[in-house]
Amino acid sequence: MTRSTHTLTLDQGTLDVTVDLFGQQGHPFLLLHGGGGPGTVTPFAGLLAEQRPARVFTPVHPGFDGTARPEWLTDVTTLAQVYAQLLDVLDLRDVAVVGNSIGGWIAAELAALGSDRISSVTLVNAVGIPVPGHPIADTFSLTPVELSRLSFHDPSKFRFDPSKLTEAQRAVMAANRGTLQLYSGPHAMADPTLTDRLAKITHPTLVAWGASDQVVDADYGRAYAQAIPDAEFRLLEGTGHMPQTETPEQLLPVLWDFAEAHATDRPQH
Repeated sequence: MTRSTHTLTLDQGTLDVTVDLFGQQGHPFLLLHGGGGPGTVTPFAGLLAEQRPARVFTPVHPGFDGTARPEWLTDVTTLAQVYAQLLDVLDLRDVAVVGNSIGGWIAAELAALGSDRISSVTLVNAVGIPVPGHPIADTFSLTPVELSRLSFHDPSKFRFDPSKLTEAQRAVMAANRGTLQLYSGPHAMADPTLTDRLAKITHPTLVAWGASDQVVDADYGRAYAQAIPDAEFRLLEGTGHMPQTETPEQLLPVLWDFAEAHATDRPQH
């Protein structure tokens, strides 16, 4: 893994974005983490780069893990503009964008911006739209243990013991939570105007969903796919809200095959 920092300039101002890169050559992926922070995608990014010819770029959303967040960056729509700019600065093409949870919401907003640098989008148990009858769990009111119960197919494998955290880790978790609350907006993890933007997405899109997710259920995922023109929906059995953590070997070929099927920069045989 190599870590780099990139200074981006938007209409609102400048900011620094920290990016971890796994892999040296191959298909570029932009992998966007969820509310649990970069650690929820880092092992998977390494696995993807190790098992496939992939370069996996995993940015840290500003404000997470001790990174700086400028005062003007307070919502997912603006964060998507940041990542559109990042793709320009990195000069990446044929990018497969993948996002989990709020990272999926960011990926959806990024897709709606219509960047020609993106060749496909995969949303993994994404949040961001209101779906009547299928509310998003209020994660901010839950203890880590309760959240784990809703998040995993088999929570026993992901036991969380708060007593083992150092003071520094507690501080990071508290700061991450505050940043997540800010980005999630006044409607708690959903933007009523997002559905209209999803209808404008032209990139090939896969909505992949852990069937055991109780944070956002599978019917919520189906509604997400229906809101995006020609999107595919894929149910992943035996896994929950974070398939990249719980069943990485199951998710990896699903992501890879979709990205490869829609790649634009493959050499002609």
